[in-house]
Amino acid sequence: MLHLAFIFHMHQPYYQNLLTGEASMPWVRLHGTKDYLDMVQILEDYPLIHQTFNIVPSLIEQVEDYTRHSVKDKFLELSYKPAAELTAQDKNFIKENFFKINKERVIAIHPRYYELYFKNQSGKEFTVQDYLDLQVWFNLSWIDPYFRRSIKALYELVNKARFFTEEEKNIVLDTQIEILKGIIPGYKEFMANGQIEVTVTPYYHPILPLLYNTNVAQEANPKTVLPKANFAYPQDALAQIEEAVNFYQQRLGAPPLGMWPSEEAVSEHILPLFMLSGINWIVTDEAILFKSLSKKKRDTKLLYQPHLLKRKEGSLNIIFRDRALSDLIGFTYHGWKTKDAVADLMKHFKNISDAFDGKDMLVAIAMDGENAWEYYPDDGHEFLNLLYKELSDSKFVKTVTVSEYLKEHPAKNQIKHLAAGSWIYGEFAKWIGSHYKNKAWEYLTKARKELNNITGLNEETLRKAYKQIYIAEGSDWFWWYGDDHGEFDPLFRMHLSNFYTIIGKDIPGYLKSPL
Repeated sequence: MLHLAFIFHMHQPYYQNLLTGEASMPWVRLHGTKDYLDMVQILEDYPLIHQTFNIVPSLIEQVEDYTRHSVKDKFLELSYKPAAELTAQDKNFIKENFFKINKERVIAIHPRYYELYFKNQSGKEFTVQDYLDLQVWFNLSWIDPYFRRSIKALYELVNKARFFTEEEKNIVLDTQIEILKGIIPGYKEFMANGQIEVTVTPYYHPILPLLYNTNVAQEANPKTVLPKANFAYPQDALAQIEEAVNFYQQRLGAPPLGMWPSEEAVSEHILPLFMLSGINWIVTDEAILFKSLSKKKRDTKLLYQPHLLKRKEGSLNIIFRDRALSDLIGFTYHGWKTKDAVADLMKHFKNISDAFDGKDMLVAIAMDGENAWEYYPDDGHEFLNLLYKELSDSKFVKTVTVSEYLKEHPAKNQIKHLAAGSWIYGEFAKWIGSHYKNKAWEYLTKARKELNNITGLNEETLRKAYKQIYIAEGSDWFWWYGDDHGEFDPLFRMHLSNFYTIIGKDIPGYLKSPL
């Protein structure tokens, strides 16, 4: 039997300024209304579909801040502001930012939103009603179609389409917060009935092997150019894991069994950290399997089974994802007709099943759980509904959570040494090795060293200083350096600048200008 494990990863960077409570970007709130809850609730119609969902604690922390109304979000504040009271600066911000959603799959299918889009493109003046309708459509469009159909008030507004009132706008914005409030209870409900497993990522989504020691990058690729200053804080890697486990237990009532290492980045050095934290299994990319076993060719007999990492500190199961199948869903099928995409995927499953002659195997599809769907019709629901129906009816595929499979089919094959690398080409070049990425590591290293000799801070201030450092250790800042995403540079420098403010030291001059 082909056992199929979907593992969907939910993540956003830590956007909030610890000193001001401001979020520079709205993506936690907007993806929170579009992706995190409906992906689970759709399973109510498919009880035979079992899945695994991975959450990043720093994402959920930010979601909770929205539900407590303790975060300042300029996008949200200007959405609530009555259209008749918008200043010229407000209007420019709204026209520049409130079309930030997929044009073909979202804006174009709503005539009024599309009309406003072209009016903005042509430079024509907006009326007060235009601004009000745009405030509504931007926020309404980010709410998943599942909710726009199932919540009567939203359904009526979609059909009304224009001439919205301020009261109707507030319904949309208030509903966003209510959806955010339902995320963790929704996960707990489906966990309780055994249909889903929830796993966790180290708290602020760091690249664990590089926190352990940036020199590990050369284990994955000896040609990697290292930063001038070596970052080596294994204790931070352990803290990020332990804080994630504690956060998970507080929210979901039990410790996690599985962990998705940020960016599926692993190395031999960090395995004891998982074991010390009570983690039973982790997931990474197939490239790491074949590097670990010195296999130059792809071997599905090795890929489609769990493996065991037995070390003096304990044992850990490891699952390797099928990259090709994961990428088909993540990056390819959105451009296909839904029936053709689902038929093609089911054909792949049938071919795998036939090749193994009905023997038990585990095929893992591990992918981003949010960003892919905005490129699909109906935010992926058309594709997922048809796929789940086909899988429910299938005689040769059974969907499982990873822990379900491990309970019935314990890992037997052992890996004596786990290669270092990530899901990006089996190395770490996306986060280290280029001039700008290395500069970021050097700045982080200087800041981290300040904590070694610091004295005189009270417990609460010291806790905040460590939190700020842990945030700056997140993977996203290093990912974007060198790419055309300039908004992440000021975010990274803001986090490091806040650290110096928290510990009562002057902000270094190099943090005051773009890296």
